[in-house]
Amino acid sequence: MARTVTCSAPVNIAVIKYWGKRDERLILPTNSSLSVTLDQSELQATTTVSRSQLFHQDRMWLNGREQPIDNPRLQNCLREIRKRAGALQSDEHIHICSINNFPTAAGLASSAAGYACLVFALAQLFDIKEELSSLARQGSGSACRSMYGGFVKWERGSSPGGCDSIAVQVGNICVPVPGNSDISLALDCPTHSLAGIGSSYFGGQ
Repeated sequence: MARTVTCSAPVNIAVIKYWGKRDERLILPTNSSLSVTLDQSELQATTTVSRSQLFHQDRMWLNGREQPIDNPRLQNCLREIRKRAGALQSDEHIHICSINNFPTAAGLASSAAGYACLVFALAQLFDIKEELSSLARQGSGSACRSMYGGFVKWERGSSPGGCDSIAVQVGNICVPVPGNSDISLALDCPTHSLAGIGSSYFGGQ
């Protein structure tokens, strides 16, 4: 019998961007960055993950369309989750179904929400309790900031291995779209994606 977990994750919008990577493979930024998390009642990614010995292979669907499973960043996340769970040699396979309630690849940080959601869901599926933003970062850099609500800082870090390049919540407020009298954000969302599926599958780089 398959075990299944469903989670959702928010979009974040950078207010101080990171400008390039000092390590492309580990996705380590050249500078720290800051973002604000949008309210999930407006924009979110929802991901369902299942694991079972009855599955013949790992598979993934994005917005109802099956995607190749061999994307390097996706494989990095799956491999690291299995490593942390002590399941590298397991005969179970994973099925992933992810849906965005906003256009993918339209400049709305779908990759950040998508990978944050995927990593959190997989951690729940495998009962992993440790820090997760460093793992989400390996799927999409800004995904680490979607692991938390409010204002979130992605630390540049100094370790060559990236263990200290993590996300830290610095202010607990989520911005509605449109919002309240204190702070708000207006977005003009197209009705369809403006680009093809990005190299990270969730719409970003």
